Amino acid sequence: MKVMIVEDEMLLAMELESEVEMAGHIVTGLAMSSAQARHQIGSSKPDFAFVDIHLMDGPTGIDVGRELAAAGIPYVFVSGNIKKIPDDFAGALGAIEKPYTMNGMKNALAYVSAIIQGDDSGSPPVSLVLAEDANAGRRST
Repeated sequence: MKVMIVEDEMLLAMELESEVEMAGHIVTGLAMSSAQARHQIGSSKPDFAFVDIHLMDGPTGIDVGRELAAAGIPYVFVSGNIKKIPDDFAGALGAIEKPYTMNGMKNALAYVSAIIQGDDSGSPPVSLVLAEDANAGRRST
């Protein structure tokens, strides 16, 4: 699977890149701003993306997410505050809250990879808040 990483904290981006590659996937590129992400969406055609909400150019990750969804590219938000994600999750499959563990990220990547390949028999790991689960929780509160 080709994975794009949209993250403005270089150390986190590099750690995530390493984790993605160790899981047998290809990182198509790292983007630190919405402009870099838009360029990569068009040029690298990823199969999946991890997207931070707050990038170098402000809280533009949600806009990047909407563009990914419009292009038919599944993605997951990675954020220090998932409460900032819109109720519709901007088309994301879900979210992983920072700080995350590498094991949690690895489990989330394995689950998402299976979903993208059409295998929805597994259970989501605790590290991944699925969009429909989050929305159900928001409606009940």
